[in-house]
Amino acid sequence: MTEKLLLLIPVEKDGALPKTAWETVSAVRALGQGLNAPFDVGLWGADVKHAARELASCGASRFLAVEGADFADARYATDSAAAEALARASQATVVIAPSNSRVARVLGGVSHRLQGRADNHATAVQVVDGRIQLTRWYYRQRIMVVLEREHRPWFIALESGAAAPWSGPSGDVALEPVGVSLTDADKRTRFEAIQQPPADQQTIRPDAELLFVAGAGWTKKQRDGQIHVEEADRIIREFLAKSGASLGGTKSIVDQAGEGGAVLSCMSHMNQVGQTGSTPRHPKGLATCCHGEEPHVVGWRFINERRAVNLDPNCGWAHGKADVLYVADAFEVMRKVNELLSS
Repeated sequence: MTEKLLLLIPVEKDGALPKTAWETVSAVRALGQGLNAPFDVGLWGADVKHAARELASCGASRFLAVEGADFADARYATDSAAAEALARASQATVVIAPSNSRVARVLGGVSHRLQGRADNHATAVQVVDGRIQLTRWYYRQRIMVVLEREHRPWFIALESGAAAPWSGPSGDVALEPVGVSLTDADKRTRFEAIQQPPADQQTIRPDAELLFVAGAGWTKKQRDGQIHVEEADRIIREFLAKSGASLGGTKSIVDQAGEGGAVLSCMSHMNQVGQTGSTPRHPKGLATCCHGEEPHVVGWRFINERRAVNLDPNCGWAHGKADVLYVADAFEVMRKVNELLSS
């Protein structure tokens, strides 16, 4: 089968490309080389000219664009219309897009309109024996599946971390405008504003270099026989503010609020990492007062460097689940870390 690829990217409101887009460029380039197939770039947003210039040397055959104020904000009706128009104009058999909320919202609907098939959360896409193979995880990241599809067009949303970010010189490109007809009903949904907590209260930071995970040990009796939850909360908040790390928690600590136990004010179920929580992809991870149980550790599957601080030398982290285990008191360690970060 002769393949034709389309790299489909929504452009941010300020004209920039989303972070995952650069990784997706690398993946599509490698796929095109493996298949000896050309690829187009399809961009949509308020103004895509700057983004197109940044991708000028990526090796695309054509640059297709849907531009206009109506496509500035994320909205299902307009985003799906733009993505559909770009896919039709390209006549691609395989469409690959960076996996973010804007893409995930519309990819299934667009593939249905084009009688295609869609797969989200792909962690790798490669060519094996001349055929495209997609890798993704199921059952809370416990089962890895490699799949192929005969049906075309095939729409794929590629997760962050699937490839190294592409970089290349910018330049001038010939943009081919693609027309999209919108009705008043398509523009009925309006963007009002983004609401988010102040920076010092924001604890979930997907783009942070470090994931800091707190276990239930922070809220238990310490060496003096007393509970020091307020101090633990202060130490953790200070570290997050100074390091810019993202905060995670074990199931045992996030469940304590419902069980009437002492809780950290900065911790909620949204911070849970593990089999029944999130599976983040930070470059580094540091677990403190956490015993490294398997249901929790499964959430660290895509963390590249794992370290842990625990007083128990026989905890789960010591059994090959951490690159480095510091047998120490997390309170003392993190106080010293905060002191060093302040100097």
